[in-house]
Amino acid sequence: MSQDFIPAAKPIIGDEERAAVDAVMLSGMLAQGKEVASFEGEFSEVLLDGRASVAVNSGTSGLHLGLLASGVGAGDEVIVPSFTFAATGNSVALTGATPVFADIELDYYTLDVAHVESLITENTKGIMPVHLYGHPFAAEAFAALADKHGIDLYEDAAQAHGASVNGKKVGTFGKFGMFSLYPTKNMTSGEGGMVSTSDATVERNLRLLRNQGMDKQYENELVGFNNRMTDLHAAIGRVQLTKVMGWTKQRQDNAAFLTANLEGVGTPKVAEGAEHVYHQYTIRVPQGRDELHARLRSEFNIGSGVYYPVPNHRLPSFNRAEDLPNTEIAAKEVLSLPVHPSLSQNDLERIVAAVNTIVKAGA
Repeated sequence: MSQDFIPAAKPIIGDEERAAVDAVMLSGMLAQGKEVASFEGEFSEVLLDGRASVAVNSGTSGLHLGLLASGVGAGDEVIVPSFTFAATGNSVALTGATPVFADIELDYYTLDVAHVESLITENTKGIMPVHLYGHPFAAEAFAALADKHGIDLYEDAAQAHGASVNGKKVGTFGKFGMFSLYPTKNMTSGEGGMVSTSDATVERNLRLLRNQGMDKQYENELVGFNNRMTDLHAAIGRVQLTKVMGWTKQRQDNAAFLTANLEGVGTPKVAEGAEHVYHQYTIRVPQGRDELHARLRSEFNIGSGVYYPVPNHRLPSFNRAEDLPNTEIAAKEVLSLPVHPSLSQNDLERIVAAVNTIVKAGA
């Protein structure tokens, strides 16, 4: 194993990010300030066609506050996928509402519209699908479904910076949209989240909720949180924002190479009209997924990831008994391969050769 390790994901932090942090440190103004405000405005222009953005300290905070700002609370139900990171369902539960887990369709790993509609009740406040792995969910169909039933659409866009449906950016379809800025996302602020909305009331509620319920100091209008983003994190995010579109193109090119050359596995599909930004390049391995995952690391020094091995409805924190067959299939078969923009052509060829070798040997 003499070749360098290829990680499954890798944050890219350079001299510009370090210089931006140093400038904030030297200014002495470290908490939420002008850097955060500038980051919010720039994020809106680059990724949201001008829709308002509110910065918070994590993606989970963004989902939680977005739901609270939209009026979700005890007695409400919000329909979510079980095949995703637990923060989606957790954020609903943290409001006092009930997450209702729906199944996915297997082509794109996103919520199935028909199954979601079958779960709508008089208590359903909204639907919160996930733009999973960087592929957008069927946003137009879900917007129409929400309108038909008089409920809200919320977007978990944690993994989908810059993705779109028929040219319309994700994060601009729902009452709010949330983007994670965790280190392994397509861009990072070190840690953080950004919430988008076109609803003035939701925006103001978000700004109050993240700051102890205050617009003016010591004039607390409601019970809030300390979920503010610091200027240190915003400074990193502002630099990353200037690079994310170029990185996205590299991710897409890397994904295209893998798709053209991998054999014996199910490569990612892209829906008509969708732009996939490949936060993860996720294949399906009907037989031997776990062996492939292990051997890539042990024999070829290549990282990969299983996102997500345990559906949320079966986690001890929820322990539900829903019948979600497509979710169960995906949990057993998915494997995400490296596709981040720091990969070289040699890295990509190593990944293809390793996967094809292992799969062929197991055929």
